[in-house]
Amino acid sequence: MTDDLDLRAFIRDIPDFPKPGIVFKDITPLLLDARAYDHAVGALAEYARPLDVDVVLAAEARGFIVGGALARELGAGFAPARKRGKLPSETISAEYVLEYATDVLELHADALAGGARVLVHDDLLATGGTTRATIELIERLGGTVVGCAYLIELAFLGGRRSLGGYDVHALVAYDEE
Repeated sequence: MTDDLDLRAFIRDIPDFPKPGIVFKDITPLLLDARAYDHAVGALAEYARPLDVDVVLAAEARGFIVGGALARELGAGFAPARKRGKLPSETISAEYVLEYATDVLELHADALAGGARVLVHDDLLATGGTTRATIELIERLGGTVVGCAYLIELAFLGGRRSLGGYDVHALVAYDEE
C-alpha cells in the first residue's frame, strides 16, 4: 500500500446538506476514481487484516459501498445493518441519534454466529450514534467487535470518545468544521 495518495482530495464538501448548518462529506469523487477507491479499500484492509475478522458489518447505505469490497479483500463475510423495514427475515433493532435526526437500524437475527469477530465499517464517524447502535446489535447476537473502520472521521464531533473501549481507525480525519 503506497501512502502517496491524499484521499482528502477526493472528498467533496456539500454545504447545508441535508439541512442548513451541516457540511456533508461527499465520497462520490473517491468512488469514481478507481485508484482512490482501491487505495481506500486497501488501506482499511491493512488496518483490519491483523484483527482476524470473520464478518464486516456495515450500516446503510454508504457503508455498504466500501464495506462489501473490504469484506471481499479480507476474505470475510458481509452483514448489512439496514434501516427499519428493509430486511426480509426476522430482525433485531437498535435506535440511534444522528447530528440531525434519529433513526433505527436492523440486522437479521441470524446474521452472526455466536463469537463471530466483527469489524464495524461505515463511511463516516461523526457523533458515534450509528456505530453504537451497530455495536449493540452485534453484541446482542453474541458477536465480538474487533474494530471500527471508517473512511472519514469528523473528530470535532467526538464520536471516537463516545466509542471508548473499541479500537477506532479512520483514513481521513477533520479536526474542525
